[in-house]
Amino acid sequence: MRDIQVRDICVIGGNRYFGKRLIDRLLNSGDRVTVINRGSSPPPAGVTHLVADRDDEESLRAALGSRTFDVVFDQVCYTPRQADIARRVFAGRTRRYVMTSTVEVYEYEHSATPVREHAVDPLTVAVDLTLPWDDANFREEHYGEGKRQAEAVFAAGSAVQAGSAVQAGPAFPYVSVRVAHVLGGDDDFTGRVDHYAERIEAGEPIAVPAANQPATYVHVEEIADFLAWVGGQEFNGPVNANAYGPLTTADICAAIEHEIGGRAEFLPVEVGEVSPFSFSRSYGMDNARAAELGYVFRHSSEWLRQAVAQTLAARKQVR
Repeated sequence: MRDIQVRDICVIGGNRYFGKRLIDRLLNSGDRVTVINRGSSPPPAGVTHLVADRDDEESLRAALGSRTFDVVFDQVCYTPRQADIARRVFAGRTRRYVMTSTVEVYEYEHSATPVREHAVDPLTVAVDLTLPWDDANFREEHYGEGKRQAEAVFAAGSAVQAGSAVQAGPAFPYVSVRVAHVLGGDDDFTGRVDHYAERIEAGEPIAVPAANQPATYVHVEEIADFLAWVGGQEFNGPVNANAYGPLTTADICAAIEHEIGGRAEFLPVEVGEVSPFSFSRSYGMDNARAAELGYVFRHSSEWLRQAVAQTLAARKQVR
C-alpha cells in the first residue's frame, strides 16, 4: 500500500445527505476519491465514478480492477451478505474500512442509562447468510439485525459460512460507526420533521407511545465531520456517534413550533403506529468512546433549532 500524503479513498454509495457531505470533506482535504454506485444518480464533481452493483461480487471486482485504497467508507452496507462480499473483494485492497452502522443495532436494549458499544459486541452476534436479505421488505423490517450481522461479518469473530467456503479472521482493520438519528439540512429526505410540522399546522394529534422515551441524535454536518475524522484514525471496532443531550418528541416539536408557530398535541397510544422520533424503548447511546479517542460531539441544544430551521426552510421553498 502507498505511504503518501494524498490518500486514495473509496466511498460506496454516498450520493445523498451526509454521504455527499463526507465526500465534500474528503475532496476539500485533497484526497483522491472514488465513488462506487449503481449509476442511478450522478456522483459529486471531482470524483472517479465506478458503476457496479455491490450485491454482485463479480461486477464489483470488475469495476475495481486493480485499484487499492487507503480507506474505504461503506455508506450502504445493510446486510451480512453485502458485508461478506465486501470482505472478500476488499481484502488486500484497503488499509482501513469504515462501515456506517446505526443506533438501531441497539433495538433490543432498553436502558435507563445511555448504552456503550459493548452492549452489542459484534464478536458475539450470530450471522445467518441464508435469510432472505435480498428481499427489500425483509431488509427494511430487519434493519437493525441486518446492520448487527454486517458488523459481525467485518469483525469475523466466528467463522462465516459463505456457500461451501468458511472464512475466519478480519480481512482488514474496520470501524463500525453507529450513527444516531440524524437531523438537519435542507436535503433531509426522511420527511420526519415535515410529518410533525404538517400536524402542528393542521392542529392534528401526534401519536406517540404511552411511555414515550428520549433518544440520541446527531447533526447532519457533524456526522459527516466525524466520519471524515474516523477515516484518519487508527482505532478499530464499533464507536457510537451522537450528540450529548438526548431529545424527546416534545423537544423536537418545540423547535418546530419556534419556526412555524402552533402547538403540538400528543396522543398517547398503547397499541398501533406512532410518529417517527417517538420511541417506546430507551436506547440512547453513550459517546464516551469517541471522546476518549479524541472527538467530542456538540450538545444537541447547540444545533437543534438550526437543524429544524434548515429542513423547514426547504419545505417552504417546495411550496
